[in-house]
Amino acid sequence: MELVSLRRSLGLVGIFLILALLTSGCSKSPDSTVANRAALGERALSLTPADSDLAEIYIRTCRSCHGTGASAAPLTGDLDNWKPRMDKGMDILVDNAINGFQGMPPLGLCFECSPEQFEQLIAFMATAE
Repeated sequence: MELVSLRRSLGLVGIFLILALLTSGCSKSPDSTVANRAALGERALSLTPADSDLAEIYIRTCRSCHGTGASAAPLTGDLDNWKPRMDKGMDILVDNAINGFQGMPPLGLCFECSPEQFEQLIAFMATAE
């Protein structure tokens, strides 16, 4: 009897998990859709800083994540995605770039970048249109 009861309970839990997974996407805003992210990624690939030295660094180190949409990194020019990050303040963002944050590797793979260059790169990515 206990085995039948356990199976029944597990079956109900499974049904609730499936329903939760099926409805979890319903609350996402249109801005977070895969199609929208792909479109933003295409646009992000076309953006580069005006300064040629900064552009070279961006293309070599930042664009692989912030320009492709292949990672969870905020895309260059996705102002809505960058706003909550910018609200934390530039000092925190530069610190995250230098020390790494979540999926971002330390120094963002720019081992020669100065804190000032990180600040310029972040400002570019967060405000490019």
